[in-house]
Amino acid sequence: MMDIAHVWSALGGDPALLAHVSAVERPGALRARLPVREAARACVGACALAAAELGARRAGLAGVPAVRVDDGAVAAAFVSERHLRVGGRAPVAFAPLSRFWRTADGWVRTHANYPHHRARLLAALGVPDRPEAVAAALAERSAPETEEAVHAAGGLAVALRTPEEWAAHEQGAAVRGLPLVERGRLDSAPARVCPRADRDPLLPAAGLRVLDLTRVVAGPVATRTLALLGADVLRVDAPWLPELPDQHADTGFGKRSARLDLATGRDAFEELLATADAVVTGYRPGALDRFGLAPEALAGRRPGVVVAQLSAWGARGPWGGRRGFDSLVQVATGIAAVEGSVRRPGALPAQALDHGTGYLLAAGVLRALTEQVDEGGSRVVRVALARTAGWLLEGAAGAGTGTEGSSGGRESAAPVDVRLAERDSPLGTLRYAPSPVSFAGGPDDWARPPGPWGADPARWG
Repeated sequence: MMDIAHVWSALGGDPALLAHVSAVERPGALRARLPVREAARACVGACALAAAELGARRAGLAGVPAVRVDDGAVAAAFVSERHLRVGGRAPVAFAPLSRFWRTADGWVRTHANYPHHRARLLAALGVPDRPEAVAAALAERSAPETEEAVHAAGGLAVALRTPEEWAAHEQGAAVRGLPLVERGRLDSAPARVCPRADRDPLLPAAGLRVLDLTRVVAGPVATRTLALLGADVLRVDAPWLPELPDQHADTGFGKRSARLDLATGRDAFEELLATADAVVTGYRPGALDRFGLAPEALAGRRPGVVVAQLSAWGARGPWGGRRGFDSLVQVATGIAAVEGSVRRPGALPAQALDHGTGYLLAAGVLRALTEQVDEGGSRVVRVALARTAGWLLEGAAGAGTGTEGSSGGRESAAPVDVRLAERDSPLGTLRYAPSPVSFAGGPDDWARPPGPWGADPARWG
């Protein structure tokens, strides 16, 4: 379950290509009770194989380049925000009100990194902006009551559940019925015609345009990966939504960043869409539909487009329209109880749901592009943090085995040796974790460093 073969099958890949993948195992990487290291390796390995497959097709190579997945590089990338230094400064971590809190009957976890989420949390609890006031208020409430009250106010708080409790929850059942990667065809658009890709380095996504309508971590990790592979990625944000500068720097490699109001800037957006090859979204399901950004609507205006959608809880079930973050999904699905206990919850060693799902999303886009070369058709790809969480929990029985199934050769290696890169940027000198997506002849770094959020014009370069 936790091997590259399983993920590759979910992506619709040819199982014969798994012979091109090898792995360097480092048992000290991403230690956890759940099989985080194996899951992370599988997500990155499948993404790299999808990139190598598309690159070979576009460059006219006789065979798919070899893919090598190193646990050390994967582990460093999965905590890339911790390795980042901007002008020697460490990034700002979670905000004071983003944490676990005791309630009258258990625990909740809140997310208040953004000012508007913090304000809504405080309004729901009726307390001033002081951790001790929040703690006192929550100590008198039940976890389920807190979850619903904060949600009703537009904030973010999730009650701690065990895996069994999540399985019995209506949303848990809805997500459990989803594939790890949802893939579909929207129409009968003609087969994609791609110009031949350069071979030095081999850039599978060269010349392709990606509209990036994502925020926070998982979606930006996906588009950061597509940028590494040569795509022209333009991230577009609403002017009024705040962004965390360090978070943007960590996930902004290879991209340009613009601000655009979709309500008043529709003409500008339609100009972007007219020549876009992929549109990647990371907002709540349905949140962008009023702007004409549902997959079917996008394909109707831009036949042949790949629409990739990321959500926290999945598009179905009673929580389908709720906001969510990696830390909250860990709590709701039972991961926090497994990594700790119901008496004192724990957490994964990385935001592994975010990062893992990001690589799944990028892999889904790459595979959709490859399929379009042969079969045509606009495509849709969907992933959800909660589904990735379920997959991780399903693989718990094999935790610590390091089994790779039919994914290719393996090498044993010494404990993790973190290798970081450094370069100048408009933000200052950056130290950062390189991408773990690696294949023979492929790129080893992004073509451009991140710049200030929203500093670029809303047009293709």
